Amino acid sequence: MNAVIIAVLVMVGLSLARVSVVLALVVGALVGGLVGGLSIEDTLAAFNDGVGNGAKVALAYATLGAFAVAISRSGLPDLLAGRLIRMLGGEASATRQATVKYLLMGSVLLVAISSQNLIPVHIAFIPILIPPLLKVMNELRMDRRAVACVLTFGLTAPYMLLPVGFGAIFLNDILLANINTAGAALGLEIDRSIVPVAMGVPVGGMFLGLLVAVFISYRRPRDYEMAELAEGHAHAEQDDQAPPQPHTLGLVMSLVAIAAALAIQLYTGSMILGGLVGFSLLSVGGIFKWREADDLFTSGMRMMALIGFIMISASGFAAVMPATGDVTTLVAASVEVIGDNRGLAALLMLLVGLFITLGIGSSFSTIPIIAALFVPLAIEFGFSPLATVALVGTAAALGDAGSPASDSTLGPTSGLNVDRQHDHIWDSVVPTFLHYNIPLIGFGWLAAMML
Repeated sequence: MNAVIIAVLVMVGLSLARVSVVLALVVGALVGGLVGGLSIEDTLAAFNDGVGNGAKVALAYATLGAFAVAISRSGLPDLLAGRLIRMLGGEASATRQATVKYLLMGSVLLVAISSQNLIPVHIAFIPILIPPLLKVMNELRMDRRAVACVLTFGLTAPYMLLPVGFGAIFLNDILLANINTAGAALGLEIDRSIVPVAMGVPVGGMFLGLLVAVFISYRRPRDYEMAELAEGHAHAEQDDQAPPQPHTLGLVMSLVAIAAALAIQLYTGSMILGGLVGFSLLSVGGIFKWREADDLFTSGMRMMALIGFIMISASGFAAVMPATGDVTTLVAASVEVIGDNRGLAALLMLLVGLFITLGIGSSFSTIPIIAALFVPLAIEFGFSPLATVALVGTAAALGDAGSPASDSTLGPTSGLNVDRQHDHIWDSVVPTFLHYNIPLIGFGWLAAMML
């Protein structure tokens, strides 16, 4: 058996069995390394070398968590939740509740899409925007799995289709550049104008999956406990203090802090610095007492600790897979099975891409590996330039939608699980895998055969 397949199966199997995703990633990496012929020392060395790549993202999550908890002390979340609840009008009709529910999901979708291009902050908005809305979602009896699917679609589909913001990086700087590099010696040169066209069909499959998730799979009401949404609130109750009430200074400073955090991130490209500036402004503005700053910051970091450790472990896992050398072996074994069947070739390329990217969890990181292996294969089997782009782009995107280690599933979990009622695997990963990865494989195969 191939080491990459075994490592991914072990990691996914343990995760589905509700073993900690961090432990699942570590065990999967160890098993994959040993099966791939590495010694335990070499496996751990490769894992440790990769761990550092996830530290930056983990620290960014921690600072954003602290910022989110600090904002919860300003009264802005309570005001927002109160306004939306009043829109329901108490005993609102089922029709009105459904209207508000879909308007809320539509608004979240627009914000998520904008986070990839209009205001390219990626997942930074989720710990700030989503926790205050959970009260409203509970009142509406919304299934948070639907919200997770909405967020993941908004975080992935735009950069796969629109060549602006993160899409410009994915489509032009990474996908196009790596395909042209891999195909240069074989006479293949792709023009950037055809890349969004090639990705249109796979993204159409994702959109169909989004509609199924929102209007069919998770349409029915689901009840959640009306628990406190942030540890900052719980801490206040333990001190016999009243929950924070909206007030003018808190609202103004919250808006200033959010604007400053976004501006700093856009200017410097650092979510860490943006979160720290926002947290500091709330402290200077008197939203919380100076002696409470350390407790609030620790609460926010604790809220995001699991997400951060998953990102760190995923980076280690991603480093072990290429070190085994079995990524190339996996492709070579697939070629032996394919023969001269183009349809089977397209399907196996997508399935191999799924296994490679599920463990690494990032389409941006896996394209160099996939392009180097798949472009020569696509040319050999006579796929057109459009079909080649669709195959490589879709195979890479499978790592973002539905992977336990992807920030496109970890991000939604970080916002929806602040009251510990949203499981990362069963409420984020499994729903997005079913509604996005399966359509991506189907529509990616269709694009390869049609284009």
